[in-house]
Amino acid sequence: MTDGQDAIVAKPRPFWVSGRPQDSEDTLDVRHPYDGTDVATVSVPTREQVEEAIAAAAAAAKPFRSTPAHVRAAALEHVSHTLAERTEEIAETITAENGKPLKWSTIEVGRAVSVFRFAAEEARRHVGELQRLDTDVAGERRLGVIRRRPRGPVLAVAPFNFPLNLVAHKVAPALAVGAPVIVKPASATPLSSLLLGEILAETDLPPGAFAVLPVRGSAMSQLIEDPRLPVISFTGSTGVGHGISAAAPRKHVVMELGSNSAAIICADWTDLDFAAKRVATFGMYQAGQSCISVQRVVVDRSKADEFIPKLVAQVESLVTGDPHDPSVDVGPLIDERNAERVADWVEEAVAAGAKLLTGGTRSGATVAPTVLTDVAQTAKVSCEEVFGPVLVVTVVDSLDEAFEIANGTDYGLQAGVFTHDLQVAFKASAELEVGGVVIGDVPSYRADQMPYGGVKGSGTGREGLRSAMNDFTEEQIMVLSGIDL
Repeated sequence: MTDGQDAIVAKPRPFWVSGRPQDSEDTLDVRHPYDGTDVATVSVPTREQVEEAIAAAAAAAKPFRSTPAHVRAAALEHVSHTLAERTEEIAETITAENGKPLKWSTIEVGRAVSVFRFAAEEARRHVGELQRLDTDVAGERRLGVIRRRPRGPVLAVAPFNFPLNLVAHKVAPALAVGAPVIVKPASATPLSSLLLGEILAETDLPPGAFAVLPVRGSAMSQLIEDPRLPVISFTGSTGVGHGISAAAPRKHVVMELGSNSAAIICADWTDLDFAAKRVATFGMYQAGQSCISVQRVVVDRSKADEFIPKLVAQVESLVTGDPHDPSVDVGPLIDERNAERVADWVEEAVAAGAKLLTGGTRSGATVAPTVLTDVAQTAKVSCEEVFGPVLVVTVVDSLDEAFEIANGTDYGLQAGVFTHDLQVAFKASAELEVGGVVIGDVPSYRADQMPYGGVKGSGTGREGLRSAMNDFTEEQIMVLSGIDL
């Protein structure tokens, strides 16, 4: 292990309840996905400690929503500045627990810095609007004041693939609107959330405004079902998301459930080297463990003979190995079980007639970047979410066929369309059944302030600072009567 990893192992990790560190006798071990070495031991809250955190959040809800905007903004700015100052340490933590290459971990920290900065800015201008009601006779001398009020404490259930930034996308908007937030990090990657708790504890946020609880088993159900947590923001697998919705039918649940995103190479696109590099990079980055990584590549037949070899060459140029090596582009999956699953899906597709152009091998938790073609649309690597470094290439004869294939899935998060044609761009926006269409690039592009979320099986609600703040709040109108407008 590196010196940075040694430092992580040496530091025990408490969790955070009502802004204070606590521990317990129950623990979980965090292991490095690349080689299985121990990274840290983390305390796991008891049911009594979970109850304490919920009660504190409920008690804080009313006073916290009434705090001045500058108090919340200052706390968010402190987090942003501190993350920036501690970038190297936090990036090392992400790589140690998650296994993504250090270069991508550093980018993730930078994005989280921006998320908290954006949240501080939005906290200062989240004021609602005025509405004239004298648009008919009954509304004369009346004015509507529309404000957004927090729905209540937020339960933030985070995934392993972005253990800092996807937590930031839940914590920052909740704190910006004055809603207490309880973070439940993924069991494989709790360290980044716990570090964030440490930084939040340095602010002037009131007790109960935040907690970080790396719970397991029945304690998870305790959080999901408790009526004092009326909002759940979940990012993760479809099965778990549907289970949460079923267990909390009366709660406001925001879900991002993933996708098998398509990149479409249109007949008019000219820079095939650019497209090949972008598709290769963002099909394989994070070892394919991103909800908007490229999984399906749909290529117009007029470009296929030139594009596909370029794509394979770009994929084969990516360096795999120890994610702490700065030259490594593709690291391991989160664990060997998931790597075995991805390899099995690839073997299944090849056995059914798919052509393996490169990759397809596995070593421990690492799967070689893989490109397949001639894949049946019903194969798992095509119709389900691989969440691994696999690209499925399909050649089509028309734009309509490309859109039909892109839409032929239960998911609908984002799509990328490589075109220079404005008419094609607007046609894509009108016809593709996704939450976001990226023109001239891969579906993996995300600006952290933009509305982000999917349709169909990809979830409900939107992230992005202002969008999430709206999801965590509800409108209230106050009608002022007898007003001379």
